[in-house]
Amino acid sequence: MEKKFINPPTLSTPRGYSQIVTVQGGKTIFVAGQVATDAKGEVVGKGDLALQAKQAYGNLKTALEAAGAKPSDVVKMNTYIVNLKSQDLFAIRDARAGIYPQENPPASTLVGVTALAQPDFLIEVEAVAMIE
Repeated sequence: MEKKFINPPTLSTPRGYSQIVTVQGGKTIFVAGQVATDAKGEVVGKGDLALQAKQAYGNLKTALEAAGAKPSDVVKMNTYIVNLKSQDLFAIRDARAGIYPQENPPASTLVGVTALAQPDFLIEVEAVAMIE
């Protein structure tokens, strides 16, 4: 399997993600949106985006491992934040830094939303990974 992470010079150089990722061969893994719940389904970090981000990304890592993948196998990721503000980027970057490699991070989209599935959820992350 071959993965290419591309940041062409004609696009701005992103911080913490890649503009384009191509993959040839391998197995595709789709991970549903992960939120800040523990194994019992209870919300972790009510009202605290930083704690919820850490839990949601941790849940994503757990889901990837269950499918035989690791964070470095993620090629595309979407993050949804309730009432997104510019200062929220720090909490997201900190949570991601503990999981994703600095080199060749996945293609990524960050979206501000008005609500998620439950009122206590502040973040949801979903991913597509590729393994051999």
